[in-house]
Amino acid sequence: MLSIFDLLAAKTLDLDLAAYLMARISKGASFMVGAVPGGAGKTTVMCALLNLAPADVSLIAATPEAVYGAGDKTAPRIACYVCHEIGSGAYYAYLWSDALRTYCGLSERRHMLATNLHADDLEQARDQLCGTNGVQANHFNKFELLIFLRVKGGYFDAHRWIDLVYSGDGSSEHELIFTAREGLKKDRCKGDPQYVTACRDFLNEMAPETQTIEQTRVRVLEFLAQSSSI
Repeated sequence: MLSIFDLLAAKTLDLDLAAYLMARISKGASFMVGAVPGGAGKTTVMCALLNLAPADVSLIAATPEAVYGAGDKTAPRIACYVCHEIGSGAYYAYLWSDALRTYCGLSERRHMLATNLHADDLEQARDQLCGTNGVQANHFNKFELLIFLRVKGGYFDAHRWIDLVYSGDGSSEHELIFTAREGLKKDRCKGDPQYVTACRDFLNEMAPETQTIEQTRVRVLEFLAQSSSI
């Protein structure tokens, strides 16, 4: 499993974008990763970004049973529910229709959500959730980061990169904040610029010595503990 440092080394994203995504996700922002073709790296990127989640947030596979049971007394007070893919297939932690609507509604209980789907941009993602599946617009907006990938080349020599990123504050509509051609539009970014800078410094300093996703998580938790006052 690849880490954020692996994605930086592979030029899937650059340091400025990585810092911004870390700043938002480490504060509990829900996100989705999209690309139409299979093999574009959606799951890989989603898992690498989940490694940046807050220290006190448990990761739970968003099976229909877990989603429907999220309100009972044994469910964690705040968790990150991970939908492996928005899709109608009978696969583990795939969600569609009523289960997907219920999943998206978990944001109302302050749960963090993370998922991926076959969509190349904001319009396709919104159409799939709100149009095809009837997800409420305000629940769609709770996904504060929408990240879309592109892939070029064959299976063994493919280059994958983050092409578009949209951001929101959880209530208003999303705004385009990154394109691969123009980079990060810092004047449109939500969040604390000071904390983004701290995340950037952390990623820049740790990259040479951090090798595995397990090491990455340890370093991230250390950073979050030290930067809790920012």
